[in-house]
Amino acid sequence: MDAILYLSKILAPRTTRHAVLVDVYGTGILITGESGVGKSESALELIKRGHQLVADDTVDIRRVSKERLTGEAPETIRHFMEIRGIGIIDIRAMYGVGSVLLNKRIDMEIHLENWKEKKEYDRLGLSDEYTEIMGVRIPYLVIPVRPGRNLAIIIEVAARNFSLKKMGYSAAKELDRRLNAMMNLSDESEKEV
Repeated sequence: MDAILYLSKILAPRTTRHAVLVDVYGTGILITGESGVGKSESALELIKRGHQLVADDTVDIRRVSKERLTGEAPETIRHFMEIRGIGIIDIRAMYGVGSVLLNKRIDMEIHLENWKEKKEYDRLGLSDEYTEIMGVRIPYLVIPVRPGRNLAIIIEVAARNFSLKKMGYSAAKELDRRLNAMMNLSDESEKEV
């Protein structure tokens, strides 16, 4: 049985992405964005907050089934991270073996981009966006980056929100339902007057 699992992993279709892969509350988050936008710094803050690094800078992605992707770091750079101004750091040596994982299922992609004043960013979350990697569809969020925003906390919230949605709960849809109910009550009371 182990030989079959090994062969299925080795023979699985694969690709490589310039990204960071972290485990946040059990959710595998692929963080993408232009070079220098803050992917590694966000991951470092997440590690400091108790989450786990899978890969920094280069993520080897495998499609292990029709609906499942996994990611890992190339062996030569496994557990290492580059932080501009400091250089290369070894996350496992610095934060302990519990701060890293060898591989992780990729559940969602968060794309970091420098804030564009004229661009309209999603503020409600009523409709979900998706992206495809190797034919597998996963949730996709764009997070605008600008000074003062705590990206690690925003990524943690995205992971928790993802988990809630998997369980069938959407805060945006619940708020929409409440507002619609309130408007319907208001319409009914106006008709009575």
